[in-house]
Amino acid sequence: MVFLGIDVSTTATKALLIDAAGTVVGSAATTYGFDAPRPLWSEQSPELWWDATVQSVRRVLDETGTSGDAVAAVGLTGQMHGLVLLDADGAALRPAILWNDQRTARECDLIRERVGRERLIRITGNDALTGFTAPKILWVRKHEPEVFRRARVILLPKDTVRFRLTGAHATDKAGAAGTLLFDLSRRDWSHEVLEALEIDAALLPPTHEGPEITGAISQAAAAKTGLRAGTPVVGGGGDQAAQAIGVGAIRPGIVALTLGTSGVVFASTDSPCIEPEGRLHAFCHAVPDRWHLMGVMLSAAGSLRWYRDTVAPEIEFGPLVEAAADVPAGAEQLLFLPYLTGERTPHPDPEARGAFVGLTVRHGRAHLTRAVLEGVAFGLRDSFELLREVGATRIAEVRISGGGARSPLWRQILADVLEAPLHSVDTTEGAAFGAALLAGVGAHAWPSVEEACSAAVHRGETTEPGEASAQYAAPYARYRKLYPALKDSFFRA
Repeated sequence: MVFLGIDVSTTATKALLIDAAGTVVGSAATTYGFDAPRPLWSEQSPELWWDATVQSVRRVLDETGTSGDAVAAVGLTGQMHGLVLLDADGAALRPAILWNDQRTARECDLIRERVGRERLIRITGNDALTGFTAPKILWVRKHEPEVFRRARVILLPKDTVRFRLTGAHATDKAGAAGTLLFDLSRRDWSHEVLEALEIDAALLPPTHEGPEITGAISQAAAAKTGLRAGTPVVGGGGDQAAQAIGVGAIRPGIVALTLGTSGVVFASTDSPCIEPEGRLHAFCHAVPDRWHLMGVMLSAAGSLRWYRDTVAPEIEFGPLVEAAADVPAGAEQLLFLPYLTGERTPHPDPEARGAFVGLTVRHGRAHLTRAVLEGVAFGLRDSFELLREVGATRIAEVRISGGGARSPLWRQILADVLEAPLHSVDTTEGAAFGAALLAGVGAHAWPSVEEACSAAVHRGETTEPGEASAQYAAPYARYRKLYPALKDSFFRA
C-alpha cells in the first residue's frame, strides 16, 4: 500500500509515492513554462498541468515498479491564488491567471472600497493584494465580459487537476482561504464578501478539509495515468500548508521556515488569528480545525541566485558562500535590501526595490555575499517580529527547509539573526510529501495528521545561535530603517 502526492507548482508538476511508514518510495517531475503576454502579467495553460500530471504519475509508477492498484489514495497540493474559469463542458475559457500576476491593482482598490479594508481583513484575514484570486475574478468580469458570462465554475490550479482526475468540482479549505473570498472563522465561503463583490456563490466549488475524500479517480483518468479507477482523492492543501505538514509544523509553537526562491515563515494556530494591518497572511491550515499565520518575502534564495548570476556567474554557490565566512557579522556596516521583485511582508509593496547600502572601497565580493545572506535573514526576522507582536503563538521550535537551508553558513546566520535554534528535517520533498501524508490519513493509514507527522517526519541537524547573535541587533535596527527611508525613491509606474 502506497500513497501518492501530486504537487502542481508554477514550474513543474511532481508525483511522489510514500509507503505506509511514510518513507519516500520515488518521485518524478515534469517541467513547463508560463507566459507573460504583457508586462506584469503571468498566465499558464491548464493543459500543461494535466499533461504533466499524467506524465509524472506514469513515470513514478513505472520507475518504482508500482502498480496503480497499490495506490490507496491521492493527495493534491500546488500553487495558490490562481484563477481558472471553466465553461459548462468543463473546458478552460482562457489561460489561468497566476499568483504572481500583478495586473489587478485597481480591482484591489475596488474590493477595499466595497467591503471596507478593516472589515475585509477581519473576515478573510488578509488585505486585498494583486496575487489573490478575487481581484482576478473582477478583472476578467470587467475586461473580458464575454469570457466571464460563459463561466460556470471557478477553480484553483490544483483543483483543475482534481477535476480532470475525478470529474468533481471541489477545493480544500487552505487553498480556498487564499482567494480573499473565504470566511476565516467559519472555514467556508464568505457570503458577505461575495455579495459585496457581486460574485455568484454557485460559481465556487464545495470546500473540504485536507484529509477529507473529495472524489475518486474516474475510468478516463485511470486509463491516462495508470491509477486504479475508484482510488480516493483527498482535499489536500495549498502549497505552503502542505509544505508545513511535510516538515511537521502542524501545532502551535513549531514554526516552519522555508528558504527557497521566496522565503516563508509559517506558524500554526489553534484558532483564527489576524494581524490587524494584514501584514501577515492568515489562512486555514490543511489540518482540520487549525489555522496559520504566514509571512512571505519574495526574494530569499532568489536574491542569492540573482547576486551570483550577476556578480560572479563563474563561481559555484558553495565556494561563493563559503568565502563570506571570513567576513565578520554585519559585513563591516554593509547592508542589503532584498526587495528585488517587490515585497509582501512586512511591506506589501510590489514596487519596492533592492539596494546595497553602505558600500566603501574596503568592501570586496565576500562582503557583498555576506550582506546578501544577512539581508535575507533580516527580512525573514521581520516576519518573526510580527508573529511576536500578534502573540498568536510562542516560537518554541523553528524547522527549516528549502534549497538555501543546505548552506551551513546561511543556517548559522539565520539562527544568530532570529535568536532561535534551527532544526532541519529528514525529508526534502516538501509540499508533495505533505499531500501524500494527507492522502494516507484519508485512507486511514494514520488516524490523524498529527500521528502521520509523528510517524513520518523526524528532526535532523540542529543549528544553535552563536556568539554573533548579539552582534546583529544594531545592523538589524539599521536595516529596518531602510525601507521607510528609500520607499519614496523607488520608481512608481
